[in-house]
Amino acid sequence: RFFSWLEREVVKNGRTDIDETTIDEVLISEFRGKQEGFLEPSFPTIAGCNAHGAIIHYRATEQTALPVTRNDMLLLDSGAQFDCGTTDVTRTVYLGEEPDEVGEDGDAEARKLRAKFEHYRNCYTRVLQGHIALSDVVFPTGTPGFLLDTLARTPLWRRGLDYRHGTGHGVGAGLMVHEGPHGVSPKAYNTTPLEVGMIVSNEPGYYEDNAFGIRIENLVWIQEASTEYRFGGKDFLGFAPLTMVPLCRVLIDVDALSKEEIKWIDAYHETVRESVGSRLAGDDEALAWLNKNTEALLL
Repeated sequence: RFFSWLEREVVKNGRTDIDETTIDEVLISEFRGKQEGFLEPSFPTIAGCNAHGAIIHYRATEQTALPVTRNDMLLLDSGAQFDCGTTDVTRTVYLGEEPDEVGEDGDAEARKLRAKFEHYRNCYTRVLQGHIALSDVVFPTGTPGFLLDTLARTPLWRRGLDYRHGTGHGVGAGLMVHEGPHGVSPKAYNTTPLEVGMIVSNEPGYYEDNAFGIRIENLVWIQEASTEYRFGGKDFLGFAPLTMVPLCRVLIDVDALSKEEIKWIDAYHETVRESVGSRLAGDDEALAWLNKNTEALLL
C-alpha cells in the first residue's frame, strides 16, 4: 500500500512537497502502524533520496531532508516490531518510468537523464544478481556465513564495484533487529555456523558517493535443502524468503540476467503476489500496483 501511494503521489500526481521525513511519517502513521499486531518501529527509518542514499546509516531531519520527486532514486530501509516478530526490509526504487532513448542530436537534458537511468539500472541489476546468488545457494551444515559472502559481491566485483558493509545479520524475534552471533560478511573471524531455524538478512548494495545508493534486503530463514546426495552423511541447508515486497521492475536489466535468475525473480514475485494479494482485498489501487509489479519477466 505504501509504495502504491508513493508512486501515485510522486510519479502520477507530480507532488513536490514530499521529503525524506514525510516518507518516514507516512510509512509509520498511515500504513505500517495500522497493521494488525504493530508495536513500534524496530529501528529508525532510513529514507535516503539520491545522494543521501549513499550514506549507509543516514537519518533524515527537518534540516537535512531532501525532497522526493519524479525521476529520483529512493533507498528505504525500515522495519517494525510486531506481536509475532521483527521485520527489517530495504527496497530501492526509481520514481518514474524508463526514460526514452535519445540520439546524439537530441535534447541534452533528456540524454543526461537517460544516461543516469542506465547507470542506475546497471548497478541495481548487479546488486540484484548478488542477492539472488545468495538466496539460491545450498551449503552443508557447519558452514559459517563468511564463506558465503563472496556470492553476493561477485556480480559487483566483475565491474570493479563493492560495498562497505556486511551482507547479512541475524535478527531477533521481538528483540534486537541486529542480533548475532551469526551473520554473512567478509569477517573470517566469525566462525559461527549457520543453522536450521536461524533468521538472517540478505542485503547486498552499492553506494556512489554524492549520487545515489542501492540496497536490496530480504530477511530469510535457514531450512534444510532437498539434495540428491548427503556427502559424508551431512545435511545441506538453504534460504527461504520471509520478506514479501516486490523488486523495482523498471531498474531490472532483463537482458543482463540468466534464465535461472529470471526464473528466481518470477518465482519470488509469484510468492509475493500469492502471500500479499489476499491482504489487499478492497484496496483496488494497491492490488493493481502489486499485480503490475509482480508480473512475470519470462513470458
